[in-house]
Amino acid sequence: MPEANYSKGEIMAAAGAREIKDGQNIVVGLGLPQVAALLAKNTHAPNISMINEQGVVGFSPVDPAVGMADPRMWYKATYFNSFIGTLGSFLHRGKVDIGFLGALEVDQFGNMNSTMVGGPGNTIRHFTGSGGANDIASLAKNIMIIMRHEKRKLRAAVQYITSPGYLGEGNLRQSTGLKGGGPWRVITDKAVLGFDRARGRMKLLSIHPGVELDDVLENTGFELLRDEQIPATVPPTAEELKLLREVIDPTGMYI
Repeated sequence: MPEANYSKGEIMAAAGAREIKDGQNIVVGLGLPQVAALLAKNTHAPNISMINEQGVVGFSPVDPAVGMADPRMWYKATYFNSFIGTLGSFLHRGKVDIGFLGALEVDQFGNMNSTMVGGPGNTIRHFTGSGGANDIASLAKNIMIIMRHEKRKLRAAVQYITSPGYLGEGNLRQSTGLKGGGPWRVITDKAVLGFDRARGRMKLLSIHPGVELDDVLENTGFELLRDEQIPATVPPTAEELKLLREVIDPTGMYI
């Protein structure tokens, strides 16, 4: 098989972008979520509205931003609200179609951990915690997660539930009163994963070119639901690569 002419970050961004539909409202974080959303906006979904946690709406970053308060992320914004505006007005009113998140760990039910993990000798490492992730996971119509595909990160059960997925077998989420639809896609550097929402379980949807099924299964800490035939993820096109490399992330900060 010939060597791919794209990076892992580029196929993750392209795969994430293709899950976005024109006209959607999307809460995006820094890094690959921002890159994927901008790729969608510059190709098939010019009318999406990107929202960040601080309440900046409809932005088109002039350069890859290094923080939510980086003014380069606010370029061409149509509206400035607040952190409470995003987590309250937009999310609680059901106006967010996709919440695009990252996580330290995700389990088979789509529960996310960004708070703490165990270390050597019964030590605990603390991380940034929720921020707005719990609100987004609880209230957005769909959640997309982007992360590295490793067994220690894709676990049978997360060590701490920062943000809810389907909570357990049989989609326990439905009995909690959470308004949002729950996890929808997990984009990794090996595959695209989805969910059987009735069961609340993660499912393998496609495998990136050059990655073997055994590699995906060995690096997943639980049994993935899957069909008998699993397609290959569509690689980034020449147009997508040009946009990623020359317009969206020319320094390669995230891709």
